[in-house]
Amino acid sequence: METDIKPRNNPYLIGHEQEEKVLLEAWRANSLHNSWLFCGVEGIGKSTLAYKFARFLLNEAELNKETTSSLDISPDSKIFHLVTNNSHPDLKIIERDYTDTEKRKIQKAIKSGEQLSDDELKDLKKSAFIRVDDVRTINEFMSKSASNDGWRVVIVDSVDELNNAGANAILKVLEEPPHQSILILISHNPNKLLPTILSRCAKLSFKPLQDNHVATLLRRYRPELSEAEIKELISFSGGSIGRAMTYADHKATDIYKKLCEIIYAKNSFSTADLLKFAADYSKDEDLFALGKEMILKFINENIKNTENVKELAASWDYAVKIFDECDRLNLDKKQTFVNIVYNIIKAI
Repeated sequence: METDIKPRNNPYLIGHEQEEKVLLEAWRANSLHNSWLFCGVEGIGKSTLAYKFARFLLNEAELNKETTSSLDISPDSKIFHLVTNNSHPDLKIIERDYTDTEKRKIQKAIKSGEQLSDDELKDLKKSAFIRVDDVRTINEFMSKSASNDGWRVVIVDSVDELNNAGANAILKVLEEPPHQSILILISHNPNKLLPTILSRCAKLSFKPLQDNHVATLLRRYRPELSEAEIKELISFSGGSIGRAMTYADHKATDIYKKLCEIIYAKNSFSTADLLKFAADYSKDEDLFALGKEMILKFINENIKNTENVKELAASWDYAVKIFDECDRLNLDKKQTFVNIVYNIIKAI
């Protein structure tokens, strides 16, 4: 069973058969739009389908439009392995890169013949946004001739992580896309994108996965889970298999229960418990994101059942604002958690 699956090496996708059909039929009809926006909540398979479609297009020379009925290509094929290793000459991936400081750390390790451990790699920090210079390389890439006169494919994962300069650079690509090129923009929150980006893309809206699909995928990727744990994760994850696996790996249900204990203690809350929670979930980006999700989940679920609706709604606004400032200004993550949870306690 697979346990460390990523979109670029994942041949298995369920729950988005209609979206696959739209892409396949557009290809068969020679009516593929040059720019596509894949949107929906995070962790439901948008990136997996983007890579699947990229592999399909890069394998077009082997396909027959009359008989091809699926976007699948063999995981044993050369193209599949090239895409997995991000080494196909006609595919370009635009995503957040490591910060300059972390890049120097990686380069130093390479020069000295050392190899960073999995824990060291996990601790490496990435830039807050996709670099505009990386976005500007798309035009040059797309303007070159593809091998075998085929497609050139660019995946931006995710377009939500562009700053204003990056968004404007993407617009220049969208205005005059070269022939035989496909740009796939992945968005978890399309409402925040520039209207001009939205208007220039063909849009595919992905729905959250059904409970049975999440259960099937959890059994496949996390076979050690009990059925009771799977049921709890399904209720927790909102139709996102990515979120469900992250929750499983980090015992998010336990985190949520601990957060509830701290908050529901109200005026008798333990400062030591709050500081430990803040310290534990500010150690790296993944843990910070998880703690952030649990806090926002708490507000969202409790705002429906509290007498202090106005106060808790204000806590939501405060949390979103502080989390955003933490990301943009690289503020202290531990103090961010302390401030937000304490604000919720006061509201409760």
